Amino acid sequence: MANYDNAPFEIHVHGDVPLRADVTYAQLQEALKPLWKYAGAKSLADGAESAYEEEPGIKFDAQEHLLTMCWTVGGDMDFRQSLDDMCMSLNELAEQGAAIEVTFYDAEFDEEEEPPEAESRDDFIMLFVGPTPAAIMQVQRDLLVEDVVNLMERHFDTQELGGVVAEIDKLFSQRFDALVSSLEIGKPPRGGGSGGSHGGGRRPRHLH
Repeated sequence: MANYDNAPFEIHVHGDVPLRADVTYAQLQEALKPLWKYAGAKSLADGAESAYEEEPGIKFDAQEHLLTMCWTVGGDMDFRQSLDDMCMSLNELAEQGAAIEVTFYDAEFDEEEEPPEAESRDDFIMLFVGPTPAAIMQVQRDLLVEDVVNLMERHFDTQELGGVVAEIDKLFSQRFDALVSSLEIGKPPRGGGSGGSHGGGRRPRHLH
């Protein structure tokens, strides 16, 4: 059981995953087993509650066919293996591509007490799930375009950025072609956006 009081990190999992219409609660429970088992629970219902009461936790909307996660658990960096296992299972249930944000908050770091030059061990990773590599790349592409456009709109009008978006699309087309030709079509990329969140200050604890 990893959800203990003295865990070095508070780990927040956040994202919405559209699911196939035929996905059952039992299938979802099995796919999310790496998460609720890590938290020391015996079932999804037992482990779906977040460490923070104000967070909805892990929810399955059967009518909308949507998995919603806003869930925090105490743990360590070994939680990454649970995330990898979860993503592999969710790929089989997803209707379309989706992004999942995971933030590791250093539970021992206190901004008010630490010296200014001190850095926390906070970390942030972005995971991607989807039924096909193309679906996953579409989500990655959309997020990158959004980030780039938001950044460049400070200096250029939106209508001036068509060429930039076209170049991004070209890069993703090349990546997809390379993936197909390498015969790794069955190994969709899940991550790639991993990296620390130091330097620019700590991320907001909960993103809603």
